[in-house]
Amino acid sequence: MSVQFSNLAAQVAQDGNVTEDDILALRRLGWESGDISLHEAEAIFQLNRQLHNPSPEWTDFFVEALGEFIVNGTAPKGYVDEGEAEWLIGALDHDGHLDSMAELALLVRVMERSTNVPDRLKHYALQQIEHAVLLGTGPTRCGGELSDQHITSAECALVRRIIFASGGIRPGAASRHDAEMLFRMKDTTLGHDNAPEWKQLFVQGVGNYLMGFSHRNAHVSHERALELESFVAENRASVGRFAAQMVKSVPNAFGVVFGKKASGPSHDEQVAAAALVEEHEQVWLDAQIEANGQLDEFDQALLDFIAEEHS
Repeated sequence: MSVQFSNLAAQVAQDGNVTEDDILALRRLGWESGDISLHEAEAIFQLNRQLHNPSPEWTDFFVEALGEFIVNGTAPKGYVDEGEAEWLIGALDHDGHLDSMAELALLVRVMERSTNVPDRLKHYALQQIEHAVLLGTGPTRCGGELSDQHITSAECALVRRIIFASGGIRPGAASRHDAEMLFRMKDTTLGHDNAPEWKQLFVQGVGNYLMGFSHRNAHVSHERALELESFVAENRASVGRFAAQMVKSVPNAFGVVFGKKASGPSHDEQVAAAALVEEHEQVWLDAQIEANGQLDEFDQALLDFIAEEHS
């Protein structure tokens, strides 16, 4: 970390306020070497904890700088490894809870911008978003609010982003963990003055888990991504030798590797099969609906949606 960056961060932290000029200077100094270092990332986190009233401009810088450091700071870009996940959780959870909307926005961005993250971070993200929605207070950067009395439009936006994040449990699709979280939030806030879009989000999220299609191999592990990146980095001759060896050892290698020969159900057939609510999914759904002892309007809207999709 440069001396200038360290001095400026310390000065801003002491004042408890950050100006637009301070943010511009931190941007210039932070990216002076082309990327954010670990020491700079730790200084940005510490600075965020000491600000009295973080501005939207600060939140943008905080999320952008640390998101880039975590997601693209090491090879392969777009992947978060176990060490990076542990570092992020430790930084966010240093006092047992998220301290600001900037930290929550960072967590959501990492999940959205990553191709894959370790399972521990996926589950931590779900826990934090549920905690923030049901117990949170204070303004968001976009002018909404977190409330423990009802679900707001700002909270709906956060929940939707984390559920359908590319780095989530099911990339671009709702998982069972997501659906169960939606049911818990629905039961807790039932009868309150919730945002109009909350019912639609609930129905779409749970319905997507029950009837949406997500390929079992949609996620590539961090280790496998490193192997693939290393292979692509090989020179042309090496790639040629690899291809020649594949042809000799496996006569139909290119059909198998590059997908020219399909086996098993087609994509359309897999999508159609996923749309059917299977017996074990029906048992799960019945248990979720019966949890609060009533068939409420959200449950009925979900059942109507499923029936309409199957009609």
